Amino acid sequence: MSGFRESIDVDRSPDDVWAYLIDPSHLPEWQASAVSAEQLDPGPVQVGSRLRVTRHVGRRREIPMTMEYTEYDPPHAWGLRGIDGPVRGHVHGEITPLDDGRRSRVTMELDFEGRGMGKVLLPLIVRPQVRKELPLNERLLKSHLEQPAT
Repeated sequence: MSGFRESIDVDRSPDDVWAYLIDPSHLPEWQASAVSAEQLDPGPVQVGSRLRVTRHVGRRREIPMTMEYTEYDPPHAWGLRGIDGPVRGHVHGEITPLDDGRRSRVTMELDFEGRGMGKVLLPLIVRPQVRKELPLNERLLKSHLEQPAT
């Protein structure tokens, strides 16, 4: 997968990181463009399970998109692919234990496929937005994972 690849170390165990990352209700907390996210299928998440994620794209548009799990290996790795819309994301994430499991490294790779108008949106809006947003998302993720429990 080409596109974007980022890693960040967090002071939480892989199990804690997994539980936070895999819960779609947390997505808007640590991804600046995410407005909402919900699991579409009943039961536990597995390969083939779907999510609906609504994102701000550009300055004004909120676009819902459906993502499907292509990989689900708790607490180590997950993968998602967009299955509708003009811009379809492809995500692969890994959680690597550090310091005998007391800390974790989260690595995420993402790329996009444009269809129809999405071919125009990718270079003009989507890729520049993602390039700008990724460092912020990493800081938000680290902050939410490391904040003391209340």
